[in-house]
Amino acid sequence: MSKIVSFVHVSLDGFVASSNGGLDWIVVNDEIFGYVEQRIRETDTALYGRVTYQMMESYWPTAADQPAATRHDMEHARWYKQARKIVLSRTMRDAHPANTKIISSNLTDEIAQLKRSTASDILMFGSPTATHALMAENLIDEYWLFVNPILLGQGVPLFKGIKNRTALNLILSKTFSSGVVCLQYENKNRP
Repeated sequence: MSKIVSFVHVSLDGFVASSNGGLDWIVVNDEIFGYVEQRIRETDTALYGRVTYQMMESYWPTAADQPAATRHDMEHARWYKQARKIVLSRTMRDAHPANTKIISSNLTDEIAQLKRSTASDILMFGSPTATHALMAENLIDEYWLFVNPILLGQGVPLFKGIKNRTALNLILSKTFSSGVVCLQYENKNRP
């Protein structure tokens, strides 16, 4: 059965975005992109909340065509175009591109069905509101936390809505030259 794997940048004090939703504090560079791309190549399904999906959809379909496109832009754009996209949204009802499914209710049942019907793991990128919804139902199997060396003091918290104690097992940690540390945890409470 597939796993839900959450990829998220987080400040040292536990925020995934500043109070105004800003992400300008996140460290992204070729070293981090290369590390993440290795994992992305192993899957064909992405999971997003509506806001993150709309942000991705406004950039990735044409990113490789831009004059200043980087190697990362070209590789990820190719993957994004082919990937099956799952969007958690209660409000998104209008037309959406092919290869995109919207889940708007019955979250636990829909995620269970998705995991049974998907051959590879399902990667979730950012999407704090969707992450909170999945955390509340204990549906995330693995966390990749990219801890950025910054204290924001306030903002959108990563951990919110957790109903029950959740034990995690550290699988791997990786320190990047920028000071970002990736902590890879598996959820010990998931079958």
